[in-house]
Amino acid sequence: MSPSLPETTPLPIATADDAVAAQQRLVSAIATHFTDGALFRSDIGVVPGLGRPDTTARAEAVLAEAFGADDACLVQGAGTGAIRAALSAGPWSQGERRLIAHDAPDYSTTATTFRDGLADVARVDFDDDAALDTALAGDPARWVYVQHSRQRLADRHQPADVIARAAAAGRDVVVDDNYAVFRTPGIGVQHGATVSAFSLFKLHGPEGVGVVVGDGELVGRARAANYSGGGQVQGGQALAALQALVMVPLNWAAQSRAVTELAGRLADGEVPGVVDVRLANAQDLCVIALLERPVAARVPAWAARHGAAPFPVGSNSRHEITPLVYRLSSSTLAAQPELADWAVRVNPMRAGAELTARILASALAEGDR
Repeated sequence: MSPSLPETTPLPIATADDAVAAQQRLVSAIATHFTDGALFRSDIGVVPGLGRPDTTARAEAVLAEAFGADDACLVQGAGTGAIRAALSAGPWSQGERRLIAHDAPDYSTTATTFRDGLADVARVDFDDDAALDTALAGDPARWVYVQHSRQRLADRHQPADVIARAAAAGRDVVVDDNYAVFRTPGIGVQHGATVSAFSLFKLHGPEGVGVVVGDGELVGRARAANYSGGGQVQGGQALAALQALVMVPLNWAAQSRAVTELAGRLADGEVPGVVDVRLANAQDLCVIALLERPVAARVPAWAARHGAAPFPVGSNSRHEITPLVYRLSSSTLAAQPELADWAVRVNPMRAGAELTARILASALAEGDR
């Protein structure tokens, strides 16, 4: 007997108007900080007086302005590297290892970061406002850690509300904004968090580039820790990240529309073999499809024969073009292991809902042969 999908509460979706506004903020900031032809050249090395390439410094100023923050620092290691840099420059630089975090399975690399940093994590169910308020009133932790994207399919709290509660209680907040940038109307720092950390590789930028954006003192410490020439994000990388980022908001708006349309098509029974669907922030905004038979482990290979991506690269990196039909994330399955054989996540990527539904239907039909 197949399991059932929980009810989901998707995060607010950035509209096409939100996307245009975000793009124009980026372009305006680029025009301010890349004057005199700087947009058409880049440099490398630890430039005296800057401690990093001039192009990188300009790109960081653009990102800080675009997200309404004091400062931004580009780092290596993509999203994981950015989270580690934010924690090292924030609580851990002050000898504070205790964090309040959501009582849910962590993303695998986040769990490793917590372990490596000897974090003392106080788990609180962010879906329970009373429990969160009690923890904020009584727990000695100065820092709250928030993962913007959902950790469990059934999560229903709004990260902006958690940030507001924590800030009102005098706590500093670190937000993992991976999978939320330009998909939601605002990231952590735009909702009052101390710092946001996320991958620019997930936003079509070069492999390995991440960013820490927020409080000037904290970002400054992250930058100082990254002074080594070998650890710098070089000018060419920084410029490539900006060039890609400018196109992302509109791309994400189109993808969110395709995901929403796909959920409706599957709910209407367009694809035989799919018995239930949920729109969910399981990493990216995607569709969770419950299957009629326990063949979820085989569906990605079947879908790949019909043009789907066989596996994710950065879950919305520049490499991902055709739809992704894949297993649920490890953190999602840690919360609901019974779905492993019965559910897949489906993301159109650059495709539309029609092509995505056709590929999924072809894959499930192949399994019937």
